Amino acid sequence: MDDESGQGQASSEYPDLTNLALSARLRRMQTSLSWRATKPLRDLGGLYHKYIRKSSRLDLLPIHELQLITRDNRVIWVAVGDDPQFLLTPLNPAVLKQGGWFSLEYEFSARFAVEQCVYLDYGDGFQPDVVWTRAIAKPGRQRLVVYIPRGTQGLRLDPMTRPGEFQLDDPVLRRIDPPQLERPWSGIDGFLKCCEGCTVTLTEAQQLERCLEGEFHWRSHGTDPAFTVSRRAQDGLSEGWCRIEFIITGEYQHQVAKLYIDYGEGFTEDESYPVPFQSGMSTSRVLRLSGDVVNIRFDPWEREGLFRLERLCIDNILEGDAHRDIASRLASSRPEYAGLSASDIWLGAVNDVSMEEDEHHGEPGKISQSEGKVKDLEGPEDILHRLLEDYAETFIVNEAELSYQKWIDEVETLDLPSRDTIKDFISAIPSPVVISILVPVYNTDEHLLAQCIESVIAQSYPHWELCLVDDASPSPHVSKVLKAYSERDKRIKYHLREDNGHISKTTNDALALATGEYVALLDHDDELAVDALYFVAREISEHPDAQIIYSDEDKIDFAGMRCEPHFKPDWNVDLLYSQNYVSHLGVYQRKLVEKIGGFRVGVEGSQDYDLVLRCLPHVHPDNIRHIPRVLYHWRAIEGSTALAEEGKDYTTSAGIQALQDHFMSSAVEGAMVQQGMVANTYRVQWPIPQPSPLVSMLIPTRDKKEVTELAVRSILEKTLYSHYEIIILDNGSVEPETHAFFEEIQREDSRVTVVRYDHPFNYSAINNFGATLAKGSVIGLINNDVEVISPEWLGEMVSHVCREDVGCVGAKLYYGNDTIQHAGVIVGLGGVAGHSHKHFPKESGGYFNRLKVVQSVTAVTAACLLVRRDVYNEVRGLNENELKVAFNDVDFCLKVHAAGYRNIWTPYAELYHHESISRGAEDNPEKVARFNAEIEYMKNSWGRIIDHDPSYNPCLTKSREDFSIGGR
Repeated sequence: MDDESGQGQASSEYPDLTNLALSARLRRMQTSLSWRATKPLRDLGGLYHKYIRKSSRLDLLPIHELQLITRDNRVIWVAVGDDPQFLLTPLNPAVLKQGGWFSLEYEFSARFAVEQCVYLDYGDGFQPDVVWTRAIAKPGRQRLVVYIPRGTQGLRLDPMTRPGEFQLDDPVLRRIDPPQLERPWSGIDGFLKCCEGCTVTLTEAQQLERCLEGEFHWRSHGTDPAFTVSRRAQDGLSEGWCRIEFIITGEYQHQVAKLYIDYGEGFTEDESYPVPFQSGMSTSRVLRLSGDVVNIRFDPWEREGLFRLERLCIDNILEGDAHRDIASRLASSRPEYAGLSASDIWLGAVNDVSMEEDEHHGEPGKISQSEGKVKDLEGPEDILHRLLEDYAETFIVNEAELSYQKWIDEVETLDLPSRDTIKDFISAIPSPVVISILVPVYNTDEHLLAQCIESVIAQSYPHWELCLVDDASPSPHVSKVLKAYSERDKRIKYHLREDNGHISKTTNDALALATGEYVALLDHDDELAVDALYFVAREISEHPDAQIIYSDEDKIDFAGMRCEPHFKPDWNVDLLYSQNYVSHLGVYQRKLVEKIGGFRVGVEGSQDYDLVLRCLPHVHPDNIRHIPRVLYHWRAIEGSTALAEEGKDYTTSAGIQALQDHFMSSAVEGAMVQQGMVANTYRVQWPIPQPSPLVSMLIPTRDKKEVTELAVRSILEKTLYSHYEIIILDNGSVEPETHAFFEEIQREDSRVTVVRYDHPFNYSAINNFGATLAKGSVIGLINNDVEVISPEWLGEMVSHVCREDVGCVGAKLYYGNDTIQHAGVIVGLGGVAGHSHKHFPKESGGYFNRLKVVQSVTAVTAACLLVRRDVYNEVRGLNENELKVAFNDVDFCLKVHAAGYRNIWTPYAELYHHESISRGAEDNPEKVARFNAEIEYMKNSWGRIIDHDPSYNPCLTKSREDFSIGGR
């Protein structure tokens, strides 16, 4: 377009009447005369009044390359060039200054498809980068939903970009409510929302493209997009205090922007300042500049995608303003500053924060903080340095949290049901299930209690009742809040206890209020996801026999951000015996809870764990359902289990008692419970039958005398469990030293036998042959490249394999560099199967301590595997036809799993696995073809469980072995 400033002149070929009217209109606009003053001009003729008429909101004013003609008593606009322009002016000029959402509507017709452009003037003319372009193919009423920023000076419509005739009539600008659409730019012509508060000028530096797609203005094409920033003010940024403030609205809710400051030596990470932000929310950060600024760089985020920048201000500020901003953020983000005034903080005061257990209620402990005290021997510079460091830490977002926020934006949000979907589901249910939410309340922070209740009121599924019981809270606001909400919504019930009875009694009182078929448990300061009860109701609809339902969960940190998601496996009783992984959201059939007598007094702190354990004898595993969605947000408060397991030692003791009582009531003889490797985990020591079973360990080998000898001697010398035999299956060894070792080891220990197997290598066939020679009731598949670490390894594995419902048992194996080689096999990783937590450090707890607890897994490696001989024979051993080398152990475990047994992995049996020392590479065409055939066999045979391993979670990755977040 030739005249982007929009200052072009109207054509001199207009009819006289039109010229007269337009001149008068321009004078009225320029002098702010009332509309009445122009009435005589408008009365001069019908053409102007009819075809350039005012609507209720807009006048249409041609300002460039437009003519008005009549033909057959019709008025037609003629574009005489490639850049025709209308100025759209509201009758009330204040409308543009107020800003807001509007619907721009008008009648339009032309003989051909046209491209139209809408421009906004922020005060520096109509600029080519503040434009929205669209194609119009059909005549009729046109509608554009547009956001007009506050202070907009003008609105321009270019009806086409070529010469031609058209009709345009009745332009209207209607103020509307903000559109509420899942994809705001779909289903209507589009959106336009531009930057309304910038004190700077932006220039694309890298990986950025100016565009208008829907409501967005910029597209980033890489992970390092950047603007160079020039301040519009004449003076630059000088040494001292400075504030950056911005609003970015983008496709993703939570991201991190970064500001770079150049003092003359270029941009460096040392002078970079990250600023986490939420889409559409104003965000700011205070900086202390060490000198005058030469250049500024602003990175809006570190990803590809669409966004708009609605505000960006970078200015020097007064010291007092800086101190207030810093103190305010510290008080809202750090518990050691909570509740302190800005003056106290800058005098050096901090809270004495300690973790205090809530003995009254068995609830997570809250912050225990004394009055703010000034640190000894801190001068002003020390205070400044400490506060700036603490302030900077509040802007640090670790990669895991950012990855989770990205997952929320890209996976969770897009996978949520639409309101229509939920409405259709509810209307299709003949008798909707009512879910009663039980909330025991004690001395809860007023704001958090309100947020908890509001999260229930906001549920997209409406058939619920909220049962609130206050356990004689000393704070008077609690009863007032409960009463107010009960009056607001008839679905909310409440009861005030006269005396403090602790959490079990209080929850039982809430249970007494419940009338729903199911009860859900909600802590008094936690929150439900908005669709939580919808997903529960849907699960019940699909599985009407469900008695226990649990979901995934995450935490809400001190700043209100979601973090630390716990993506759980499907029902896993052995993991439950090791930790209460079910936790939140827990939903129970009400008659089941009433049948077992509700919550038990005496196990406060682990009352939910005790509840699910006492339910188990009355529930078939098929009726325990897992919803793999984050439906519960657990408040992470200083001293609570959500934030620090160490903060509640009494919960571990209560959990041990609950688990021990469960075994006693279930007539499980000899099972002893003790604390696990970390707090709130448990180790169940299962009894070994007497007489102890003979274990026949099968060790296939070929030469590699040093490797095999290390494995065999470590077993003989370090293993405490002594009732075993070792059968070395010699698959064609030819080296003299190997044969000499065989003779020597058999003379030294009568439990060792060497048997020849002179056939081509077939791992499955070798072990099946060895199983026919085994004398023991337990068979051990052992690699020749393992080395015993923990002396109790074999006894631990035997104690599990003797449980009648257990099939295979696997061990915790390390590489020689003390990183994890095997911690269970996850089916589906890498296409077929992969090892859990591979390469994690030996001391790591893994994903929610999964490396430190016994659990059911779908498969374990045959590098160290125990199985009862009757189970081995029941599934006909290893597949020696289709799986001669690879995946035979996984296939074997899956057959055992399909036969109804659980496979177990235990961290209390530790060995080194010097993998690949004795194994050849898959490096020739024949081996590659065989390996590919084995992969295809596994996918054809076990495709369903490969798609979803019940010991894993569909929200976790299938491309890595680290339990990182993936997709769905």
